[in-house]
Amino acid sequence: MKKIFKNNKRRQNTNIKFSYYRKYRNIKEIIEKRYNILIGIIILLNLIIVANLFLIQVIRNEHYTNRVKLLNQNIVLGVSAPRGRIYDRHHRLIVDNKPIKVIYYKKANDITRKEELKMAYEVADILDLDYRDLTTRNLKEFWLRNNHELGISKITDEEWKKLDERKLTLDDIEELKLMRITEEELNEYKELDKKAAYIYYLMNRGYYYSEKTIKKDDISDHEYAKISENIHKLRGFNTRLDWERVYPYGDTFKTILGSVSTNESGLPYELKDYYLAKGYSLDDRVGISYLEYQYEDYLKGEKNTYELLNDGSSKLLKEGKRGNDIVITIDIELQQEIDKILETELRLAKKEPNTEYYNRSFVVITDPKTGEILAMSSKQIVKDGDEYKVYDYTPGVINSSVVMGSVVKGASNIVGFNQGVVKVGEIRDDHCIKIASTPQKCSWRYLGRIDDVAALKYSSNSYQYQTAIKIGQGKYVYNQPLSINEKAFDTYRNTFAEFGLGVKTRIDLPNEGLGYQGNSTLSGHLLDFSIGQYDTYTPIQLSQYIGTIANGGYRIAPHLLKSVYEPTKDGLTNIVYNREPEVLNKLTVKEEHLERIQEGFKQVVASGGTGVGYIPPAVKPAGKTGTSESFIDSDLDGIVDLETYSHTFAGYAPYDDPIVAFAVISPDISPVNARSGYRTTVNRRISYAVSKKFFEIYK
Repeated sequence: MKKIFKNNKRRQNTNIKFSYYRKYRNIKEIIEKRYNILIGIIILLNLIIVANLFLIQVIRNEHYTNRVKLLNQNIVLGVSAPRGRIYDRHHRLIVDNKPIKVIYYKKANDITRKEELKMAYEVADILDLDYRDLTTRNLKEFWLRNNHELGISKITDEEWKKLDERKLTLDDIEELKLMRITEEELNEYKELDKKAAYIYYLMNRGYYYSEKTIKKDDISDHEYAKISENIHKLRGFNTRLDWERVYPYGDTFKTILGSVSTNESGLPYELKDYYLAKGYSLDDRVGISYLEYQYEDYLKGEKNTYELLNDGSSKLLKEGKRGNDIVITIDIELQQEIDKILETELRLAKKEPNTEYYNRSFVVITDPKTGEILAMSSKQIVKDGDEYKVYDYTPGVINSSVVMGSVVKGASNIVGFNQGVVKVGEIRDDHCIKIASTPQKCSWRYLGRIDDVAALKYSSNSYQYQTAIKIGQGKYVYNQPLSINEKAFDTYRNTFAEFGLGVKTRIDLPNEGLGYQGNSTLSGHLLDFSIGQYDTYTPIQLSQYIGTIANGGYRIAPHLLKSVYEPTKDGLTNIVYNREPEVLNKLTVKEEHLERIQEGFKQVVASGGTGVGYIPPAVKPAGKTGTSESFIDSDLDGIVDLETYSHTFAGYAPYDDPIVAFAVISPDISPVNARSGYRTTVNRRISYAVSKKFFEIYK
C-alpha cells in the first residue's frame, strides 16, 4: 500500500514538474513573440521618422525654411492706405485723395515725462504752429508738469491727510493744484512756452498707444526736413506722407458721400469691436457715415507690409494699394442743378405770405426700372439775424417722416380692387361722410358723380372713404356711430407695404427710417388712413411707391452703388462688381387694376387734373398730388400745438415707357388757420423746375 502511495506521489510530482515546464515554455514563447512585435513597431516608427525627416530636410526643405523665417519675422503694417475714389454715373470724379505731409508723435513705452517736456520745447523751436486752441487748463497742466515740487506745495497737510483717509481722491488733489496756479505764474510763460505747452498737449491726448498728429496743414519743406533729420533725438516724432479726401464738386452731395475718421480718432468707439474683429487696428481710418461707411469693404486701402529687422530698420515685404473705386448712380451735374433749384425756391417761398413755418423741401429722382437714384436732395432754410441761410438736409430723404396726403391714393384704390369693394369704372357720388360726434369729412370740393379714374384725377376723398367703410365691413348711416373691423388697418398696411410705404425700402445707406404708424383703430382714423392722413412715410418710401406704379408693379430697392472697379493707372477698366436691380416683391394686383391707376395718374396731370403744371406736358407725364394736414411744435416748447398744410407730388414720364420718376415733398407750407387763405405753390414750382431740368439734360 505504501509502495502504491509512493508511486502515485512520484507520478504526481513528475506531472507537476512537467506542467510547470510546459507553462514556463509557453510564457517564454509569448514574451519572444511580443518582443518581436515590439521590435517591428520600433523599426516601423524609425522608418516613419526617417521618411519624415527626409521629407522635411530634403523634399520640402524650402517650404519649412520659409515657415521658420515667417515665425521669426516681426511683421508690421504701415499707415492707412488711400481709399478708393468715388465717381458719378458718367465717370466724373467726385471724391479723390490728396497727399499731405504729416508730422506725428507716437509715444515710446519707456519715454519719461522729462524727455517729453524737453522734446516739446525742441519741436516748438522748429515748427510754426498755431496754438490758439491751447486752453488755460492745458497751460496749467503743462505748468504742473514743469513745476512738480511747486505743485505739491499747493496742497495743505490737512488735504494730504484727507487723501490718506480716502476723503479725497488723486483726481481731487490734481484739481486743487490746477485751481491754485496763479495768473502771475502763468504769465511767466512766453510764446515759445505756450507753443511747447500746446505740442505737449497734442503729444498726450487720446489713447496712449495711438499716433498723434502734431501738424499736417501747411508744413514747409524746412519743417518737414528738420523733423526728419532729428528723429533719432526726438524719440517718437516722425514724418510721413498721408492723404485726405477732396471733393472736386465742393459740397454737392457731400453729406451722403459720407466722412472718414482721422488718424487721431481712429476707429469710432461704438464700432470698435466690429472693426477689430475684421482685422483693423485701433488707429485705422474708416468710413464713419453714409456711403463711406456703407461701402467700407470696397473703399478701404491695403496697407504696406514691413518686416522689422534686428538693427531697427524695416524691409518692405508687400506694397499696399489704394482701395477699390466705386461708381455711384448719381448724376453729379443734375444733382448740382437740383440743389440750386431747391435753394432758389426756398428763398422765394420765404418772401410769400404764411410761410413762417415752412423750412425744407425734398426731391428724389430715380430710374423706376432699375431703382438707380439719379439725384437726391433736401435743403433747409434757417433765419440767421436778418438773413436766411440754406443748409444741406439730404439725410432727411431717408429718415424724415411726413404725412403724405392724397398722393398715396393709388395704393388705396388697389386695396379696394383687391378686396373686391371697387369695380373698374364704378361710379359713386362724392358726398361728405358724417360720423356721430366728429366733424364731417369731405373732398376739397364737391365733385359730383365720378368713377375710379376721375376719383384720382380730381383727388376725391369721399371715394376713398366709401371704399374704407366697405373694407372695414362698416354700416354707414349719416351722423350715426360707425363700427369697423380693426383688421381693415392691416389690410391697408399690408398692401401699402407692397409699394414700399411703411417698410424699409432697402436703400444702401445706414439708418433708414420707417416713418410713424398710428396705433388707434377708431373708424375715423381708417378713413384718414385711406387718404394718406394717418401714417407717415419717408421721402424715399414715396419714391419707391411711385416707381412701383411706373414700372408695372415691381418694388425695386433704390440704390446708390452702380459698380466697383479695381484701382488702376488706366482709370475705370477692371470691373469687380456691377449692381443689378433688386426686385423686392411684385404687387398682388390684376394688370387691369394697375392700368386703371396708371390711367388715373395720367389724368391727374392732364387738363383739369390737380397736377397740371407739375411736369411739362410735352414729356407725356403721369403723377399724383397730395395735400395733408399735420401738427408741429411751433415754438419748440415740446408741445405739438399748430396744424399745418404740407404738399407732395409723385410722378413719372413718359407714361408709356417711363425713364424717370420724381418725388417732391414740401412740409408745413402754411398754417391751416393762417391770416389769409394764400398757400405757396412752392412744391409745384420745384416739381416743374426739377422735371424740366431733367429732360433738358436727358433729351
